[in-house]
Amino acid sequence: QLQASGGGLVQAGDSLRLSCAASGRTVSSYAMGWFRQAPGEEREFVAGISRTGGLLSYTESVKGRFTISRDNAKNTVYLQMNSLKPEDTAVYYCAVGAALGTRAYQYNDWGQGTLVTVSS
Repeated sequence: QLQASGGGLVQAGDSLRLSCAASGRTVSSYAMGWFRQAPGEEREFVAGISRTGGLLSYTESVKGRFTISRDNAKNTVYLQMNSLKPEDTAVYYCAVGAALGTRAYQYNDWGQGTLVTVSS
C-alpha cells in the first residue's frame, strides 16, 4: 500500500515536498514514479527513480524545479517541488513499478493521490 501526502494550497513560487510512504513492500526493490492528473486531463508522468536510485527521469516541464528522491530506511519516496506554477495544480500520485518508465501502464500499484493547488 502506498500513502501519498504533503499536498496543499500554495502560491506561485512556493515549494512543497510530497511524500509516498510504502507499507507491505520495500521501496528499494522497485522503481518509483510520481504522476499527476489535472481536472479534465489525462494522468501524466512527472518524475521517476530507478530501483537503485541511479537513474532519474523528469518530464520536461518540471526539470530544474522538481527533485525525486528515496529514503530506503524510511521506505519513503519524496518529490521536492520548488518554484511551483499554477499549471502544476493537480492530484499527484505515487506508483510502484518493476522498472523506471514514463507510462502509467508500467506501474502496477498506486497510492490514493494528494492534491496540489498553486494559486497565481
